[in-house]
Amino acid sequence: MSRKNKIKAGLALLVVGLIVYYFSLPSKLFTDPYSTVLEASNGELLSAAIARDGQWRFPETDSVPDKFTEAIITYEDKRFRSHPGVDVLSLGRAFRQNIAARSIVSGGSTLSMQVIRLSRKGKSRTVVEKVLEIILATRLELRYSKEDILALYASHAPFGGNVVGIEAACWRYFGRDARELSWGEASLLAVLPNAPSLMHPGKNREQLRIKRDKLLDKLRDIGKIDTFTCALAKEEPIPEEPQPLPRAARHLLVRMQADGFAEQKIQSTLQYSLQQRVEQIMHDHHQRLVGNKIHHAAAIVADVKTGNVVAYVGNVDNGKNYRGDDVDVNVSPRSTGSILKPFLYAAMLEEGKILPKTLLPDVPVYINGFAPKNFSKDYDGAVPADKALIRSLNVPAVYMLREYRYEKFHSLLKSLGMTTLNHPPDHYGLSLILGGGEGTLWDIAGMYASMARTLNNYFEHPGKNRYDRADFHALKYTADNNQNVTVPELEETSFVNASSIYQTFDALKEVYRPGEESGWRYFNSSKPIAWKTGTSFGFRDGWAVGVTPDYVVGIWVGNADGEGRPGLTGTDAAAPILFDIYSQLPGERWFQLPKMEMEKITVCARSGYRNSSLCDEVDTIMVGRHGLQSVACPLHKKVHLTADQKFRLHSACASVNEMKTVNWFVLPPVQEYYYKPRNVSYRTLPPFRKDCQSSFNLTAMDLIYPKPNARIFIPRDLNGKMGSAVFELAHRNAMATVFWHLDGNYIGSTRKTHHLAVNPEQGKHILTVIDENGEMLEQSFEVLSKM
Repeated sequence: MSRKNKIKAGLALLVVGLIVYYFSLPSKLFTDPYSTVLEASNGELLSAAIARDGQWRFPETDSVPDKFTEAIITYEDKRFRSHPGVDVLSLGRAFRQNIAARSIVSGGSTLSMQVIRLSRKGKSRTVVEKVLEIILATRLELRYSKEDILALYASHAPFGGNVVGIEAACWRYFGRDARELSWGEASLLAVLPNAPSLMHPGKNREQLRIKRDKLLDKLRDIGKIDTFTCALAKEEPIPEEPQPLPRAARHLLVRMQADGFAEQKIQSTLQYSLQQRVEQIMHDHHQRLVGNKIHHAAAIVADVKTGNVVAYVGNVDNGKNYRGDDVDVNVSPRSTGSILKPFLYAAMLEEGKILPKTLLPDVPVYINGFAPKNFSKDYDGAVPADKALIRSLNVPAVYMLREYRYEKFHSLLKSLGMTTLNHPPDHYGLSLILGGGEGTLWDIAGMYASMARTLNNYFEHPGKNRYDRADFHALKYTADNNQNVTVPELEETSFVNASSIYQTFDALKEVYRPGEESGWRYFNSSKPIAWKTGTSFGFRDGWAVGVTPDYVVGIWVGNADGEGRPGLTGTDAAAPILFDIYSQLPGERWFQLPKMEMEKITVCARSGYRNSSLCDEVDTIMVGRHGLQSVACPLHKKVHLTADQKFRLHSACASVNEMKTVNWFVLPPVQEYYYKPRNVSYRTLPPFRKDCQSSFNLTAMDLIYPKPNARIFIPRDLNGKMGSAVFELAHRNAMATVFWHLDGNYIGSTRKTHHLAVNPEQGKHILTVIDENGEMLEQSFEVLSKM
């Protein structure tokens, strides 16, 4: 072969060799599974899950504590900063030592070579393998900086038992972050990977101490630490058995894994100190609740402005792996009880269908077999809308939803962020407002926060377009690292506008809460809070959600398996937790009044409707502009009376000169029946004069039960005998006598209290009632079964 060809062949071999050398190092050195690590917003460890292979191995770190860096370089590789991956002097010294000892007593490996060996675990310790380590170590040095190589070593070095990596080791042995290492701890960790099986903390502790102290002496001798520091470091105790890792926000850790963050280290939005305090508050209240066999509770605290969750308790810890402890109730669908009522109230205000004080019916109601009842099983007859919201009355809420339409409300809730309404609106019907649908604490707290955010941001956007519908968004538990600032698409309206939101929150901040759920209770707070409770059917779920301009707090209390308990109500079980948490939060400001989209109007003081010419007493209030479309008061009537106002007249029986015309506040008969005993100032309309009873302009009576076309089931009594249906009627005249007929047959009469037990046969019937003045009502109903 000619010299020229030899040169070409040599160059080709060199190129091939360089290519092989370049690709000799895998693109990913380590494929080990990692622990999932959850950190607070300040980097503090909250919780961690062991890796799939049973090792405590945190995701690779990008920085190594300075003290550990100095200790490990001094102990393992003193020329680490200067060699190209291989320390020829160390290899020569190791060779001489091994020859002299006639066994392998030193490997002469650099930290770079040890990184390669860690990445090729399972390979035999042969000369060939050693040569490969040397080659790959030099290639490692070309790819990574010295700091990166140190980080790889610190992340994958074994530290005894099932502990891998310096971060896991610091928490397992010292119970704190690697950034807080002392010189004694750093030196201990530096010598530990050299023989992790022998030097497992808790075993051979004296040998471990000797190795650590020798390294400390060496650090002192080379001037890294002074004599006093060295002496103090030697006094530090050798750790005993490994410590358990922190378990704060443990349910969020599991959720994080399910959300695609498994085997990662995630810096959450949680505030470390607040998370600790909230967990302690939950623990303290749990001790109270468990006495009533209420075993579980959950809490969310979030920043309104960003939607960032700052405290997350998915469930309390019963301490003995009690059933349901692992359920993250924050994302578990539960019956919502009354917690959705503020959204309906705001929506009704938004459309001008009610004003804050509009009287709503609060009487027994039967709608297609649906018969909602108030928590107290009592009725007010008529109640102002804001008081109905505050007291969480069920019947007025159902009337509002019937007026608003449950189909629209279903759509609105989904727009506001409720993700659990997986069925069409007809599946829920009017029961949607009373807990007929399920929601999660995560969604509901986010919806309250979004309303507050919309109201706050209303003042940030001048001009006509003030709303960014993107303000309605779910809560977040990870920081948004997207630095791109997007310009919001502003609109004239949102799902719910600022004025309606403000009026809703203003009602909910009432200090004195008539607890329909548990009697009158007083929750005093130094800061104004808009808050709402809810209790699901069967006392299975107790809710409380509070909101201020700065924070939203959501609480759920109950049993994860759905077991109900007496006294498990939002007011008794959840509200005390809510207020204890708010006591830990800063800020005492209240929402600004959005005057730009509100108007002053006069309203009837008695009915809360817009003022009409017939209203004698008026108030002035601020309402949203849609409130201008609300109807004038329909409850004030112009009536004609005798001079002494004891009887009513009409033109067919009296001249105009005999009549005294007055304006009278008149409720429908059924509402009046329940309203009058609770409102001593209410005056029933006088009866017609005897010679004026041939014509009526106002009905004198109304059936409470049955309602039109009611379908009735009549069960047997406990003794096995056939039961009865109790029909009920309201009459304006407290002394009136009413005569009852069933299918044309007289069945009895009532006076003063109009209750009549009836035992009709199965099938369709007609009920007829006639009062002593001849006024008549007819009602059709059907008996489905008598078995």
